[in-house]
Amino acid sequence: MPETPPAADDAAEPLVSPVGSHNEWDPLEEIIVGRLDGATMPTSHPVVTCNLPPWAARLYRPASGFAYPRMLVETAQHELEQYVALLRSLGVTVRRPDAVDHRRRFSTPDWSSRGFATSCPRDSMLVIGDEIIETPMAWPCRYFETHPYRTILKDYFRRGARWTAAPKPQLTDALYEADFRAPRPGEPMRYILTEFEPVFDAADFVRAGRDLFVTRSNVTNRMGIDWLRRHLGSGYRIHEIESRCRTPMHIDTTLALLAPGKVMINPEYIDVDRLPDALRSWDILIPPEPKPIDERLLRITSMCGKWLSLNVLVIDGKRVIAERHHTDLLRALERWGFEPIPCDLLHYAPFGGSFHCATLDVRRRGTLESYVR
Repeated sequence: MPETPPAADDAAEPLVSPVGSHNEWDPLEEIIVGRLDGATMPTSHPVVTCNLPPWAARLYRPASGFAYPRMLVETAQHELEQYVALLRSLGVTVRRPDAVDHRRRFSTPDWSSRGFATSCPRDSMLVIGDEIIETPMAWPCRYFETHPYRTILKDYFRRGARWTAAPKPQLTDALYEADFRAPRPGEPMRYILTEFEPVFDAADFVRAGRDLFVTRSNVTNRMGIDWLRRHLGSGYRIHEIESRCRTPMHIDTTLALLAPGKVMINPEYIDVDRLPDALRSWDILIPPEPKPIDERLLRITSMCGKWLSLNVLVIDGKRVIAERHHTDLLRALERWGFEPIPCDLLHYAPFGGSFHCATLDVRRRGTLESYVR
């Protein structure tokens, strides 16, 4: 007599995804914070140096592929650990990627490179609801950057999260404009990326429920935006933000969504009159000029511009973690009705960012809604 296949366990409890985040402001419950272990100066490539001033590019080229100087790492590491302690004191669960040595060389059939860092999980992964999307990044040195997060990703998947990877790009010369030069003020905007294949960094997007806002940049092309638009389907809308930055890379020094109907914008990069219609009914908050950085070494090694002051992390639509150095911004947040939480992360800039860049909010307590008319 043939065996009867086992019946499905109808009584088994359905998995409840540990991943769930729809916007930038719902109460934060769980977050991934990057690491500096094994951080390596980005391998020289036109897509890396095109975003740097010529003098900075000349500094980076000889150091490319080498470990960051210890004096930079130690100061930033101390501030990062204080940031992690602050998040935990606020009741947030903090996850960390595995430590790896990014100096190890890797290759594809077309090129070889060393790595960079796991300092900015915001760039390589995008959380949309209960789904984590690994992004197709344009920097060759970041090709395998999600691998140190795989322990976390597999845990989330086993517990019920959706886990997707966008098409892995080839990153051949066909993706990059030959002899690219950043446009000068007054010249038509142009980008180093062609439309050879879809590429994008998650940090070029911010989320407001069913609406996402994106800047096209030197790491995100139209094909990448179109891929995400089709992947998400008709339940979401993606709006492009026009940036006046001549070397655009990542939206979170251009625009920060702080609460429903409240957006802080970079007045140098955004023309308020050219914002998409989806934001016309929102309160537009103009931040004060960032306080200058006096420390010379920090100024010459930073990978970010002065408007990194906007790179804040919202805890719950009211409390906002912001850089202690930028006192004028802290006071402005208070005037706007927020509760700023000062913290030090100024020395993280050489590794790619600040509070928003250094994290990936995995779970916020809230539901999927539409916040635009």
